[in-house]
Amino acid sequence: MTATTHTVTNQVPPLVGYDVFGGDRALAEGLERHATPEVLDEARSELSALGLLAGSARAQEWGTRANENPPKLRTHDRYGNRIDEVEFHPAWHQLLDAAVSAGLTDAWGRPDGHLRRAAGFYVWTQAEAGNGCPLSMTHAAVPALRTDPELAAEWEPRLTSHRYEPGLRPAGQKAGALFGMGMTEKQGGSDVRANTTAASPLDAAGEYLLTGHKWFCSAPMCDGFLVLAQAPAGLTCFLVPRVLPDGTRNVFLIQRLKDKLGNRSNASSEVEFDGTWARRVGEEGRGVRTIIEMVAATRVDCVLGSAALMRQSVAQAVHHAAHRGAFGGELIDKPLMRNVLADLALESEAATTLGLRLAAAQDAVQSTGSEAERAFLRLAVPTAKYWVTKRCTPVAAEALECLGGNGYVEESGMPRLLRESPLNSIWEGSGNVQALDVLRALQREPEALNAFLQEVGKARGADHRLDGAIKDLLTELADLDGIEARARRLVERMALVLQGSLLVRWAPSAVADAFCASRLGGDWGTAFGTLPHTLDLESVVTRARAV
Repeated sequence: MTATTHTVTNQVPPLVGYDVFGGDRALAEGLERHATPEVLDEARSELSALGLLAGSARAQEWGTRANENPPKLRTHDRYGNRIDEVEFHPAWHQLLDAAVSAGLTDAWGRPDGHLRRAAGFYVWTQAEAGNGCPLSMTHAAVPALRTDPELAAEWEPRLTSHRYEPGLRPAGQKAGALFGMGMTEKQGGSDVRANTTAASPLDAAGEYLLTGHKWFCSAPMCDGFLVLAQAPAGLTCFLVPRVLPDGTRNVFLIQRLKDKLGNRSNASSEVEFDGTWARRVGEEGRGVRTIIEMVAATRVDCVLGSAALMRQSVAQAVHHAAHRGAFGGELIDKPLMRNVLADLALESEAATTLGLRLAAAQDAVQSTGSEAERAFLRLAVPTAKYWVTKRCTPVAAEALECLGGNGYVEESGMPRLLRESPLNSIWEGSGNVQALDVLRALQREPEALNAFLQEVGKARGADHRLDGAIKDLLTELADLDGIEARARRLVERMALVLQGSLLVRWAPSAVADAFCASRLGGDWGTAFGTLPHTLDLESVVTRARAV
């Protein structure tokens, strides 16, 4: 019997049973813009199927269960034998199975592969972000392995497979494999050249034994890992398989799983190597150069992952406001709430548009060897990684506030988004590392700056605020005094000018106008919801609705 005092009214229905891809206009338009005509229909169909799954009650339940039941470390079996296994809830495997089956580790060998995978990664992250770690590293390992044709021939078909096969057994017996990585150590962190893990050569060419530790080893349940260690000639990249071809387990001692702020469905570990067999990847002493394309690929995924978290945050906030009545009307129609939602939507669309542009550039490099696009990526990737990942947390926090107290409750899903939001800013090089990498490119690779400015210049003359921001950026670039201390300020300006240029060229006028007025023209406060009231904010918010 229902008590009359507890009749439920004015509560928002869950955002469920919708197409995460088709309901995202910025994403769908980006695919149409960048995809080749021969691929577009197939890609749209694939992404809509994945979008419907990501927006389903089933996938949302998988994400909830995987986070409520985080992985557990089993170091020994019942008899005291060392096994070093990580046990996952079935929901985790369902998430990864869907992702791998959708081709989210397969970008390198199919037309528009990077664009299609980027859009899919963005869609699936909105179901659950934790499985993005092994997906990203498996995808990104391919260019590093290609420095050794023999290794690439052996491993690439497994990494790009659409078959998910969990469990520890020889990779040669599996139709699909996943990769993790271990670079950082206790004493070094981002300074990987300070690594102390030692690699001792064996008699067989290219084979070594590793001794040392890794402070962060991502996704320890994977089939193989790319790690850095000190060989006789210096820092070198190695492939460490979890299980050797004869079926014996490699020495891979998982000391503990990290108790993290977010990303709780995924296992991040601390491991010890003690006579661990490894195969060299690339030349001795050139470990950083060997993995540099892997780093670039995972940084693009950081941009996409943050853009996805922002999109889901905005979708939830707009959905709530559209169904919640307050003060005599729907929240979405209240001018101040509309201002907040529009401001959040601008941030989300700018991030999405930039992420897809990076993926399209990757395809151009892959398919045609475009040096112009390669040079553009050299600056655009660390710039985007710095800025987009930093915008994620304030967007998630403000979107949570749009739901009020309901947003602060776990059942809403918003706390999970907020806890996840700082990760991509830290992973694969924090903000300072990205800013310094931009400076390095500016100082050593003039062709990268030329390509970046050419991209930005494609919108010159279309908006006076963008033109003014470009002029200010050029002035900033011409002044090298105290450049390191100014690096964050410079990279922020570069990111905003690049986003502004892309939106002026491709977004609806209401979106581009609001972005340029606020982010480039300075008509903006220091919190979300401070856009000029004269802008067409209703159109911006309507565009951001998922259903």
